[in-house]
Amino acid sequence: MRRKGLTSVELAKLAGVSSATISRAFSADSRIKPETRERVLALAEEHGFRPNAMARSLNNRQSRLVALVVNTVANPAEGEGLDLLIHRLQERERMPLILCCADHKDRSQLMRIASTYQVDHVVLYSDQVSIDDAIRIFRSATPVVASSEPLNGRDVSDVRLDSSVASAQIVEALVERGRKHFVYLSGRDSSHVDKQRMAWFAKALDARGLGFDVVAHGDYSYESGYKEGVLMLRRVRPDVVICANDLMAIGVKDAAALLGLRVPEDLAIVGHDGVALANWDSHSLTTIMPPRSAVSDALAEIIELSPTSDPVRRVIACEIRWGRSTGHGPGD
Repeated sequence: MRRKGLTSVELAKLAGVSSATISRAFSADSRIKPETRERVLALAEEHGFRPNAMARSLNNRQSRLVALVVNTVANPAEGEGLDLLIHRLQERERMPLILCCADHKDRSQLMRIASTYQVDHVVLYSDQVSIDDAIRIFRSATPVVASSEPLNGRDVSDVRLDSSVASAQIVEALVERGRKHFVYLSGRDSSHVDKQRMAWFAKALDARGLGFDVVAHGDYSYESGYKEGVLMLRRVRPDVVICANDLMAIGVKDAAALLGLRVPEDLAIVGHDGVALANWDSHSLTTIMPPRSAVSDALAEIIELSPTSDPVRRVIACEIRWGRSTGHGPGD
């Protein structure tokens, strides 16, 4: 039989403090004397007291829940980014509620179920859910966008990546080494991130009188990179393949090996996202990526702002992690 613990009122009497002090003792950012906090927490541990988060949320009208709308945690780029963000939220005593939208037939229904938990913020990572749908369903939550969908005047905070400089630097480095035939392997047609990445490379190539010889289409998976890589490299022989993410780039690298093409001698390969897997010595992939934890730090900081604050726009410049897939060694 479950033992009934103390109530906050009973604990307050035992500690000789007010009920408000009990509440503050369990909040990391509240002002309270260290010795008082230690005494309250020690008594709470001794008597098995745990604060009721739902009751606290009713009192201060904040649940401290953050809905994270993502495509899938199976993708290393999303999984690694979420891991960092979740840690940042937990450090601030906020709890994530993760909604995976990939392969979910009714994404709106999924979000409607989550909205019943009265989340304070909703972070839109997914490019499969529109900003308007997220705002409409999470009416009482503060939206923060990290999907690169155009805001078109919407009054919301967002965090965006800018790879324009990094893309131009890669084009410059490869063209100077005699590369002239570029191919782009995209992900989903609906991805605003992908369209932006391809546009930055196209602009850099155009400045040098070049363009993409071919644009192929994958789905961000290793399998699609491998399959499309084999089909493409049997039809044409580019000397550079730019991929919308690292997983497809690794797939193209393996496809090149199957066809007897040497990387980087015959074919240079570039990815995006900077996932840990791409940095393995067996892959050593040149990739464009945001500085580590920059996105999660920016999102966590925005979430901590007052709900009445004006929307915040953060633009994070991406950097290049050079690898042997373009003929660059560590530090080049």
